[in-house]
Amino acid sequence: MALRDGDPIYFYELHEGDEDVFFDILLAHDGEYDEKEFLELVLEARKAVIDSFQEDSLTEAVAHELERRHGFVAIEDRLIRAAVNVSAQEGETQVAEIEEGAPPAEEYRSLLVDIEPDDAVWQN
Repeated sequence: MALRDGDPIYFYELHEGDEDVFFDILLAHDGEYDEKEFLELVLEARKAVIDSFQEDSLTEAVAHELERRHGFVAIEDRLIRAAVNVSAQEGETQVAEIEEGAPPAEEYRSLLVDIEPDDAVWQN
């Protein structure tokens, strides 16, 4: 996969979760797959990892399996080398700090709680 040779790179997405909380992974590949072909690859990868994955989420496990078996690249935060905050204000566009050795993503998971109004501690 090379950006400079003029060949396109295609992007694919994996989602896990409900409509309120998602865990998404973006994948890149130099081959183009239609929806049906990509679904077949994902189902194959899911079947391979469903009973034994060590990652924090099934989505991560499937993404890593697609990397191993089919040459996809999971676009993950650990691959980011530079970040820039872009501003419409002159002089405010600047490099953003990237924390090397930052805590792993699993320390930043979301939790969705559905509470009935009568059960809420503050009743509001």
